[in-house]
Amino acid sequence: MDLKYEIYIDGTLEQVWSVLVDPKFVKEIYYGSVIESTFQVGDSLAYVGPGADGDRTVHVYGNILAYEPTKKLSFTHYTGKAYNPDTEKYESRITYQLEKVGEVVKLTLVHDQWKPNDPSYEGSKSFWPIGLSMMKSLVETGKTLRVS
Repeated sequence: MDLKYEIYIDGTLEQVWSVLVDPKFVKEIYYGSVIESTFQVGDSLAYVGPGADGDRTVHVYGNILAYEPTKKLSFTHYTGKAYNPDTEKYESRITYQLEKVGEVVKLTLVHDQWKPNDPSYEGSKSFWPIGLSMMKSLVETGKTLRVS
């Protein structure tokens, strides 16, 4: 049930890291949403942007579990209440790990610790290949793919 993906990106660790945390790049990947967090372990994190509750819809939120710039970002994952009022029942975990491999960066994404019958599982399973492809394209070409 765990979702695990590895992708190789022709860029630097700093470039790939920026796509994960810098609001100007994050909004390119997550359909206008930005990431809001202090990035301190234990503090909150939220992807906020246009959606069901207007311009400040919380799409995903959680708490920072690990933050090591250019190496690792991990956080708990809950779907925003606009999409699932019972979201607290369905915590999962997202972990990004970056590693230099030759001249490129290996990005590993693991989305795990799913609860049974989590209604966001199928959406996440569908999104991750697209989202990771958009990250790769953004680093390598300066623009995202026009998927939707």
